[in-house]
Amino acid sequence: MDKKYINTGNKDTRGGFGAGLDVLGNENPNVVAICADLTGSVKMDNFAKAHPDRFYQAGIAEANMIGVGAGMAVAGKVPFVGSFAAFVTGRVYDQIRQSVAYSNTNVKICGSHSGITVGEDGATHQILEDLGLMRMLPNMVVISPCDYNQTKVATIAAGRYVGPVYLRFGRPGVPNFTSEDQEFEIGKAQILNHGEDVTIFATGHMVWEAIQAAEALEAEGIKAEVINIHTIKPLDTKAVIESAAKTKAVVVAEEHFIAGGLSELIAGTLAANTPAPVEYVAVNDTFGQSGKPAELLKAYGIDAESIVAAAKRAIARK
Repeated sequence: MDKKYINTGNKDTRGGFGAGLDVLGNENPNVVAICADLTGSVKMDNFAKAHPDRFYQAGIAEANMIGVGAGMAVAGKVPFVGSFAAFVTGRVYDQIRQSVAYSNTNVKICGSHSGITVGEDGATHQILEDLGLMRMLPNMVVISPCDYNQTKVATIAAGRYVGPVYLRFGRPGVPNFTSEDQEFEIGKAQILNHGEDVTIFATGHMVWEAIQAAEALEAEGIKAEVINIHTIKPLDTKAVIESAAKTKAVVVAEEHFIAGGLSELIAGTLAANTPAPVEYVAVNDTFGQSGKPAELLKAYGIDAESIVAAAKRAIARK
């Protein structure tokens, strides 16, 4: 490995969102926050205490929340609308499509408790199609950071960007391993490790799993290139094409359905530019279930061990 990545302590990525929102609230008086009855869960509580005149409780009325956010954006505010990812995307897709994406309003849609690692809440809350839903919308930027520190800087970057953004983050504590003072550029992939044998593209919570897989592969003499795709849209196609052309074997790891997610996006990009065998480490056309996050990652074949196996399959297909 180019470097040893150290977990400085498990922290939830929703906490990184809250910290980033606090920074934005202090630097820009036009930043407002709107929540659908889940202030503490999505970590908007500190913002609400610090800026009570700029925090709005929409209640369990997510569609109205999106409309209010779009109206505030038209009036010059920078609204962050937040709820569980399942509710702030799937439940209100029409409102997002019409009032945010089509209208190209400066609304930041913040989806907490994303993916299967919501855990015990079960399939109704474990949205695994949100990245696909959001990336299909014109004008929409889609960001899926990997840990607390990166979620903080991604939130700040989203607030400074003018236009619709979907920001995805999660509930469980996960390894916090990126730098506090890292540079974050929307649409610019982060190469975490260089390798010649296989490329592992990962996003969100799966980035740490990819790092662990790369270390295990290196112990067997296999050099894996690990690339953090923290921005799903716009995709850093240059980084994707260059790495795949070098290694000629690809694994995509995501806490999402294969259909519509990063997996299909990478595969399509490679098919059009530099075809290479691609193995998917993602949920394949089935809903989640209740369980501990780590148990679910293993049960659905989206943990570090699964990435190692997928990398070997991809290499064998060269």
